[in-house]
Amino acid sequence: MTKILITGTNSFIGTNFRRFSKYRMIEEVSLSLNKPEDIDYSHYDVILHLAAIVHQSKKIHDNEYFSVNKDLCLKVAENAKKAGVRQFVFLSTLKVYGNFNSDHNIRTENSPCFPDDSYGKSKYEAEIGLKKIEDDNFTVSIIRPSLVYGAGVKANMLSIVKLIGFFPILPFGSISNKRNFIYSGNLVGFIDRIIEKRASGVFIAKDDDAISTTQLVSYLAESLGRKVTLFKLPKFFISAGTFILPSAFSRLFGSFDFDNSETKKILAYTPFYTTEQGIKKWIDDFKSAEELDEKPE
Repeated sequence: MTKILITGTNSFIGTNFRRFSKYRMIEEVSLSLNKPEDIDYSHYDVILHLAAIVHQSKKIHDNEYFSVNKDLCLKVAENAKKAGVRQFVFLSTLKVYGNFNSDHNIRTENSPCFPDDSYGKSKYEAEIGLKKIEDDNFTVSIIRPSLVYGAGVKANMLSIVKLIGFFPILPFGSISNKRNFIYSGNLVGFIDRIIEKRASGVFIAKDDDAISTTQLVSYLAESLGRKVTLFKLPKFFISAGTFILPSAFSRLFGSFDFDNSETKKILAYTPFYTTEQGIKKWIDDFKSAEELDEKPE
């Protein structure tokens, strides 16, 4: 039986992994409460490394990104290797490629990486460090997931859900960008397959279909049972917004499209859910959680 240790407790991805994975012998360890060298890795076959500082709107010092996302990761990997762990699965990010692209160029697993912020750079340097310690007895599997959604998600996806709940008219009509997302159940499928095949290399995890922001909002509204009218913003407004708030407007109007044909070929895996189906399942979970919160004690 494969024994898996997740580094990082009560995380969004970790919680969904425990829920959807076919593997049942899964434990978690906190790296805020335990030093990497004090953890006994000898009981485990696989480390699923999720502990990280993710890209956040609040100001975090650059050194903190590198201390946690790179240095801490490599310390865990080195100690796990010494203890005889066979595989290290590292959850990286598509931000290693750089920022959103406006020319609709599609990137692959082998596209050059030009990370342009501390989050992307720290993750990419961790990838490089992990590859250096890989050998025949210690497999390194690097996963670059697109934006993950599912039960327990917060940040941008949840913000859009709340917008749809409050406003019947939204400025997301006729947007022709292409964005990749991945349902948490599909991501777990990729991770399971990587563990099953003990696959080495870099893998892009995403739902099969790339969708526009307009499609995303439409899928969310339909799943929420909300009637929303979408109108198109004038081009000059989008241009001005992109200049003033480049990050926010890039997320809404820019493209971030990838081809993971090589990943699917190596793993012989196709995601079970389309983005539309994944969103419906997520919103069903979301509404169930809301109903539980509303029940009187």
